[in-house]
Amino acid sequence: MKLIQTVEVRQIVTKRSKQELAAAFLARKQQLKRECDQLRFEQKRMEKSGNYPPALMKQYFAKEIDERMEKMKLLEFQLEQLHMLPLGSELKEREVEALVEVNVGDRWEEVTKTRAIIIEDGVVKEIR
Repeated sequence: MKLIQTVEVRQIVTKRSKQELAAAFLARKQQLKRECDQLRFEQKRMEKSGNYPPALMKQYFAKEIDERMEKMKLLEFQLEQLHMLPLGSELKEREVEALVEVNVGDRWEEVTKTRAIIIEDGVVKEIR
């Protein structure tokens, strides 16, 4: 019989992986900033058209911009945390699902124990 089990994918922090993560965080932050600018532009355009109630429109755009600003603050915090991480530490990247073979006579503890895939610079280094 085969079971589906969740497996953690962990990345070993190296100089290269730190740089890649920092670049990804900064790119996402830039994207959010562009979205905020676009929302402000859309708000002004809609204000000039006069087809929408001003109070509702301001509330909607303020909410959307605030959500993106919060995400930007979270990214800044993650960048700070990334710089403090020592090289060689493990960072949980994501979870994937794997098929696990179960046979009569197998030890249940062995079948259900938590598994992990360890990656270093994009290469699978270890399967635990």
